[in-house]
Order: sequence, then C-alpha cells, then structure tokens
Amino acid sequence: MPYERTPPTDPILTVSGNLLIIAPRAAAPARPAPTNPYRRLLATPGARAFTAGNLLARLPMGMFSVSAVIMIAGSRGSYALAGAVTATGLAATAVVAPWTARLVDRYGQARIAVPATAIAALGSLALLLCVHYGAPSWTLFASYAATATTPNTGGMSRARWAHLHRGDPAALHTANSFEQAADELCFMLGPALAALLCAALFPEAGTLVGAVLLMTGVLIFAAQRATEPPVAPRTTRTNSPLRTPGMPALLAAFLATGAVFGAMEVVTIAHAGGAILALQAAGSCVAGLLYGSLRPAVDVRRRLLGCLAGMTALMSLPLLTTSATDSLLALAGALLLAGAATAPTMVTGMTLVQRLTPEGRLNEGMTLAVTAMLGGIAAGSATGGWMVEHAGRTTGYAVPVCAAGLALAVATAGVRVPRK
Repeated sequence: MPYERTPPTDPILTVSGNLLIIAPRAAAPARPAPTNPYRRLLATPGARAFTAGNLLARLPMGMFSVSAVIMIAGSRGSYALAGAVTATGLAATAVVAPWTARLVDRYGQARIAVPATAIAALGSLALLLCVHYGAPSWTLFASYAATATTPNTGGMSRARWAHLHRGDPAALHTANSFEQAADELCFMLGPALAALLCAALFPEAGTLVGAVLLMTGVLIFAAQRATEPPVAPRTTRTNSPLRTPGMPALLAAFLATGAVFGAMEVVTIAHAGGAILALQAAGSCVAGLLYGSLRPAVDVRRRLLGCLAGMTALMSLPLLTTSATDSLLALAGALLLAGAATAPTMVTGMTLVQRLTPEGRLNEGMTLAVTAMLGGIAAGSATGGWMVEHAGRTTGYAVPVCAAGLALAVATAGVRVPRK
C-alpha cells in the first residue's frame, strides 16, 4: 500500500557526562493513502479547485434549453417558436463547438475558454432582453445561436485528468467515471433548478442565473493554470481525429447512443411526464460511480461492446414494462435500471476517444464525440415524437432499443483500436 511522505523530524538534544548527544526524534507513523479511488483522485494537487469551477460551469448546461423554452413560450405563447429557437442553438453548437475545441488545443484552455464563454453569456443575456422587450422573432434565433461558442467544459476537465494521470490507466478510468457521474448529476439538477427559478422568481431568471454560473465557473476553472495541459508545439502537425482509423465508426456509435437518450426523453415525457426522467439519470449517476471503482479494461473495445450490449438489453425494460402494465411505479423501476447502462457505456466510449485522438487534439476529439451525441439526441427526439404520435406511447419505447442496437452494430463493425 502506498504511504504519504512524513515531514522531517526535529532532533532531540541530550547530555551524557561531558558529551552532547544529538539523536533524531522518533518519526510519527506513516499515514496510509486513501483507499477510496475518488478520494485519491481528488487528492491530486489542484484537482479540487478546477473540479469546483468546472461543476459550477457545467450545471447551466442542463438549464439553458429548459429556461429558454419556459421564457419564450410564456412570453410569445408558442412552444413551436421556443422549440425552433433551441433547435437552432443546438445546430449552431454542432458546427461551432469543434472549432472552439480546436482553438483550445492550439492556444490553451484559459486563453480561449474565457472569451468564448463571455460571448456565449452575452448571447444568453441578449436572448433574455429580446424576449423581455418583445424584439422580433429573428433576434431570438440570432441571440441563442451566439451561445454556440460555449466551450466543452466537461471535455476540458477530462483533458486535465488525462494530463495529470498520463500513464496511469486506473486513475484515468476513475476520473472518466467521475466526470460522467458529474454530467448525469448536472443534467438531473439543471432542468429542475431552471424550472424552479422561472416559476419562483420571473420567467427570465433561469437564463440569467445560468449565464452568471457559467461565466463564474469558467473563470474559476481557467484560473487553475497549474493543472492546465500544455499546448502542443506549433511545429507538431497531427491529423484531424476524424482521420484516425476507427474514430468515424466510434462517432457514429455516439450518434446512435445520443438517439437513445433523445428518444427515451420524449417518449417518457409523453407517457408519464418529465419528473420521472430523473430516475434514469440517478441510475446512470450511481452506476458511473460504481463503475469507476472497478479495474480499467485491458481490452477497451471489448468492454465497449459489452456495455452497448447491456444498454440494448436494459433499454428494452421500459418497452416490456409499459406493454405489460400501466403502473408508473413499474416504469420508474425500469427507467432506473435502464439508466444503469448509460454511464459505463459513455465512460468506456470516452476512454476510446482518448486512445484514438492524436496527441495535442484531445479537446477536439472529445468535443466531436459530444457533438455527435447532440446530433443523435436531436434525431432521437424527432423520431421518438413521431412514433408516439403515429404508433402510440408504448411503441415509442422501441426507438431507444433500436438505436442502442444500431450503436452496437456500428461499433462491432467499425471500431478498431490501434496497437501501441
């Protein structure tokens, strides 16, 4: 078991006859290092500071879309307009986010993340003012599109862990699991906080608080320069992550996995309301923390295929449950179990992204994965909504199962890990 280094001890002075004897003081017993992998992870110098800032910045990611829908629909009386505005922001993010990540890799997290976040925060505030003062509808689209410059704070945090624990697969596995659990927690708490603020204070409160939290969190995160990954020398030219063998298939698997999430969300809201979705996120959060305490996989590709197979099986539980009974309690249990496969799949997938991404392009590689997943969420939401409307709410639960099976098939056929 590793032990912490003990501080130097003061000597003891004693007198024996005419001699002055200097003897070292008995050293205090060494304290064992923490055995909990997450305590060891957060004991890394500087880790708690950048983690606190990152969590603060990540919480608004689950707030902005809900806040925008509540704010726009309440002011303009149109959920169609609200949905179109948020969809435009999602599409803009899919285009802009990889470029922002590429700049982060090239010039450093602090130099790019702070001004990019400032532009995004100003876009949120512009949206708030346009809604409040009744500006033309096109201004809502333009304002929300400006939020696409929001940096991938989760990806930047994972990049820091990869830098701090390079050469330590066990610590990196725990770090990726911790980050995935944090994602689930933020997306579970964010919508609830946004809805509470908009209802308790005023319709624009969720957007306002989200912008303040985002800017504050990124400033705290960027200030931790000691843990920031070094910028790759400009003389070092590496290929785009998209040109790495196996990466396109992995991104396609992320796209299909995003469709699982998007379809599950829409179908469940149509079936039982949005509150019950928190159970799926809770199951994923707990599973992610437990998964992080396990040993990292020797064969990451095989582990990914196993996780995708498990996700395909567990995603069938809501379909089987709603086909057999109308009990919301049974559906709640099925969603809790279905969520348990989410975090392990995402953790293993992100580990593969880190393995396949060329050196110096890590933020770009992870942002491409997130962008693919966001595109899948949009496609899954649309497909799930169509199925609910045309085939019924129970049949809608077949969409996540099919999407998970597609992710498994794509990963099996195309994902390859180069030997190092």
